[in-house]
Amino acid sequence: MVTLCALGPDDAPALTRIYSGASVRHTTGRPLTLDQAHEKIRTALAGATETPRAQWSWGILNEAGLIGLIALRRRTRSMGTVSYILREDSWGHGYATHAASQVVSVAFTTAGLNRLEAVHHPDNAASGRVLIKAGFTHVGTSERHSDDGAAIPYELYAMDHDST
Repeated sequence: MVTLCALGPDDAPALTRIYSGASVRHTTGRPLTLDQAHEKIRTALAGATETPRAQWSWGILNEAGLIGLIALRRRTRSMGTVSYILREDSWGHGYATHAASQVVSVAFTTAGLNRLEAVHHPDNAASGRVLIKAGFTHVGTSERHSDDGAAIPYELYAMDHDST
């Protein structure tokens, strides 16, 4: 269905397509520039060489090419967070669920984490369905602040290693 791959410098144009339109509505709200895409790739490549490793970033590939990005971030020694974004024209095909399931496996094996958390904007119910299908449980809300300072109650999901 989808595979995860390391990002490379040639992926910057595809990242600008992923981080555009409706895909960024519930993130920054702003499209990614080509320079920002190159910086995101440089950061991912640098993070891959850190010890201990604090972040893993993968491109999400299907038969059409790079359609998304998914990341695992170590927040504490034993807890991490998962985030993802897909190109708008790839929504609704199970790609995010499949990618998230692969990252859960990495988190609980390679990364040695015991707990994962993820959030989504309250207006993005589809992302909540992705998390549920990947094995997360809705546990409440977590207040995030928008650029204008307004508090937004993001939906919070969690998964413990012993529950997988």
